[in-house]
Amino acid sequence: FPAATHMGWQELPPGEAMQAALVLRAEDQGLNSWRDIAPYVAACKKYVSKRPQQEIAVADNGLTLTWAELGRSLARLERILPELDRQPTLLAKEFRWYRRGPDVGFTGYFEPSLKASWVETPRFNHPLYRLPPDVRKGRQYHDREAIDERGVLKGRGLEIAWVEDKIGAYFLQVQGSGRLEFEDGTVKHVLYAGKNNCSYVSLGRVMKEKGLLEPDNVSMQTIRNYLALHPQEVSALFCENPSYVFFRLADSGPIGAMGVPLLPRASLATDSRVIPLGALMAFSVPLPDEMGNQGRGGLLAGIGLAQDRGGAIKGNRADLFCGAGPWAEHVAGYLDMQGAMFLLVAK
Repeated sequence: FPAATHMGWQELPPGEAMQAALVLRAEDQGLNSWRDIAPYVAACKKYVSKRPQQEIAVADNGLTLTWAELGRSLARLERILPELDRQPTLLAKEFRWYRRGPDVGFTGYFEPSLKASWVETPRFNHPLYRLPPDVRKGRQYHDREAIDERGVLKGRGLEIAWVEDKIGAYFLQVQGSGRLEFEDGTVKHVLYAGKNNCSYVSLGRVMKEKGLLEPDNVSMQTIRNYLALHPQEVSALFCENPSYVFFRLADSGPIGAMGVPLLPRASLATDSRVIPLGALMAFSVPLPDEMGNQGRGGLLAGIGLAQDRGGAIKGNRADLFCGAGPWAEHVAGYLDMQGAMFLLVAK
């Protein structure tokens, strides 16, 4: 799609909506059929149904929608899902497509997997903590330096697991959830439980400002590579970010801000002031190639669901949940592109 130059939301003409609908491909989102997203659409519909139906959910340049209208759009998608594989043009026939302008900045996040132990050992000596009972909403708690370097939480029985990789533990906090593979063969999801209410500071930005990384080559992979080569700098660099995340263990996940599991390549973290939780979307974004070159790895175009939030996701931004595994880690680590975002509103 050519870049959007307007501000706010603008309805696509029918011909352009038809063209946009035909670009979407279920298989590119790891789906066997569009019917596979039905449980996730139902979860969004349930969430939206609990909001005050006549209150405004979207109010921006060119578009005003109530929660009831968002709910009707999700119900409409549920109704046409059984036919959508055979008739992809139904998305254009049944919905008005409102494009966000200027284009949305896409990044990605994923579910990392870490080796873990139930008890502290010489190998597994980096703790993951549950939410301390004395954390108060909106009030700053101990910062990262106090927790990780001075050990202010040690001895309080707050550890839920120990991991062997300090760098991995840090990126687990950045991602907000992951999987723990224990030595006894148990696999658990580790989910976000709360934070210390200190401001988040981007490690990539800090390293760029210090001249440790080239300004046009900042990614999770380049950050990891630098830290691996300079272990003596790891603690000090991590402490530049005072924000700290606490976790809980679960048998399923990852769980987004709506309290339901996320769907890889479809669930998006958005700024709820721009795109509210539960909203039905379509999107198109160029992916990085296998070397990490932006925009050279083909196009991911699909149906999107606003199911999560993120502390760094503000304004015209979206964070795509990429799933788990090597592909997810690679895309989440490199993705930093402008892409097209549409709200789908039932006619």
